[in-house]
Amino acid sequence: MSAITTHFLAWCCERLPARGVRVWVLVWDNASWHISRKAEHWLREHNRTVKRSGNVVRILPCPLPAKSPWLNPIDVHWYHGERQTVEAERVLTKGEMTSRIGACCGRTKEPHLDLPGKVA
Repeated sequence: MSAITTHFLAWCCERLPARGVRVWVLVWDNASWHISRKAEHWLREHNRTVKRSGNVVRILPCPLPAKSPWLNPIDVHWYHGERQTVEAERVLTKGEMTSRIGACCGRTKEPHLDLPGKVA
């Protein structure tokens, strides 16, 4: 999951300057892929690069305290999204999951999230 997370952060950082964003305040919960060594290393290196070059979005991570769903307004949306996409009887295929998430969120598939191999 850390690979998807860092890939997604890089993708966002490429697009945010067009919107005039110079600092991205990123509110994160304690999901393992948010606090992994790989994600923390990527964030540190990204911000160092931004400091040297100055032409990319800086990321300011703001971690939430553990067990604090009331501070994270997206948790309600995750809960409802999960109920609309997951089945208790079986594990869905990648294609099924992608189409269900897209239908749930009203979005089309984003190619930046396609990573080869098993990621979870």
